[in-house]
Amino acid sequence: MVEFFTDVAALSRLQFAITVIFHFLFVPLSIGLGLFTALAETRYYRTRKPEDKAASRFWVKIFTTTFIIGVATGITMEFSFGSNWANYSRFVGDIFGAPLAAEALLAFFLESLFLGVVLFGRKRLKPGLYLASTWVVWFGSALSALWILIANSWMQTPAGYEVVESATGGAKAQLVDFWAAALNPSTVPRYLHTVDSLVILGAFSVMAIGAYYLLRRRSAQQVAFGKRFLTTGLIVGIVTVILMLPFAHMQAAQVATTQPAKLAAMEGQWNDGPGNMTLFGWVDEANGTTTAVEFPSPGFVGILANGNADATYPGLITMKDGPVDLSNYTGPVDSVYPGGIPSVNLTFQAYHLMVVMYCLLVLWIIFAIILVRSEKHRKGKVLNYLMVFGPIVPFLAIQSGWIVAEVGRQPWVVYGLLRTDDAISMSVSAPEILITILLFIVFYAFLFVVWLRVILKMIKAGPQLEEGEAATADSSDDLKGGE
Repeated sequence: MVEFFTDVAALSRLQFAITVIFHFLFVPLSIGLGLFTALAETRYYRTRKPEDKAASRFWVKIFTTTFIIGVATGITMEFSFGSNWANYSRFVGDIFGAPLAAEALLAFFLESLFLGVVLFGRKRLKPGLYLASTWVVWFGSALSALWILIANSWMQTPAGYEVVESATGGAKAQLVDFWAAALNPSTVPRYLHTVDSLVILGAFSVMAIGAYYLLRRRSAQQVAFGKRFLTTGLIVGIVTVILMLPFAHMQAAQVATTQPAKLAAMEGQWNDGPGNMTLFGWVDEANGTTTAVEFPSPGFVGILANGNADATYPGLITMKDGPVDLSNYTGPVDSVYPGGIPSVNLTFQAYHLMVVMYCLLVLWIIFAIILVRSEKHRKGKVLNYLMVFGPIVPFLAIQSGWIVAEVGRQPWVVYGLLRTDDAISMSVSAPEILITILLFIVFYAFLFVVWLRVILKMIKAGPQLEEGEAATADSSDDLKGGE
């Protein structure tokens, strides 16, 4: 344990993990809620009802507050590339810089510019232009996610590059085919898988706020907003939870093809053979064994990955000590694997936690259907309380999924090209990193408390009609019916 606190590489990884996890609390929320902001404004554009306008203003405030914190926490990660990961930056700078620049110029500026229009242009623009601005904001956030995932996916499955000698000495990756690098083997499945999970988190957050209003029953107006939010979130939630199945399949097939060590760690498979899917268990990394309860279908991993139960996958023991010729294997894996395995138990547990969370997502969708369709259950407290805490489920699924993605590619920071231990900066010391970790924890805790207080205050107040506005007659009947 003492060795950990003197290990610069381990501490640098911990520092980056803390910043990413905290940052990735707000990014999924902002992208997910951005869609519902646009949907709320679309509803108002169609109905022109004051209460729909109030709902649109409400989601704009929630989105903007979350977006601001997301931007602030993202800056820290970019600084760490130079401070803690200088060797990594030198190696991938020619490639990694392009998608980051595109994200800033083509996505972030677009999103920020039109967010300003959304915040200050309601009374200055025609309704159609204002509506279009809300959709451009969400499109910009989704485009921003694409560029970031292109950069991260290239680290997972490098393509469109060649390794050359740098002018200052040492090797570096040089871009030779932009489209091959951008559309590397993992970009599309990871983008679809990730963005769908972000929208799921947004849907569950909207349902949680709706359930909260049904619990409070402060007014007929708030109850009506609760019903509407719950219904809207449920519709989007059903679609995105169903879509997660084909997107997850695409991701699994990609991992089986390009990252066999990650696949083996996900299932705790130490020996060569067909991949048997485990339900839960524990990995003994010291002895190279996995104690687990398996899904009662031999070769089920092969069925999920490529429809072949007889597909043979290399085990962790085979891949542990260096380059391995896999030309005799019938499984969908690369002909040569560069060697090295990740932290197996962490990858194994995170993957199975993600699967469990998906099963809970389905269960929570059933709860929401009951609340929407049954007046009796809508007034009950148990299911409403469950829905209020529902966003925890997709949040845990997202975080555990990222652990699988990032820990599962170790010991490589750029898969097969640059090891994590070789990517750190040589000019930082363990005490310096420890100090920054403590400072980050304190500062991030402060930011989170401030954000949470502001958001909860907004949610408690709920959508508000402006002075001089009154609910429409048909809407008033609906509001009364909410009681």
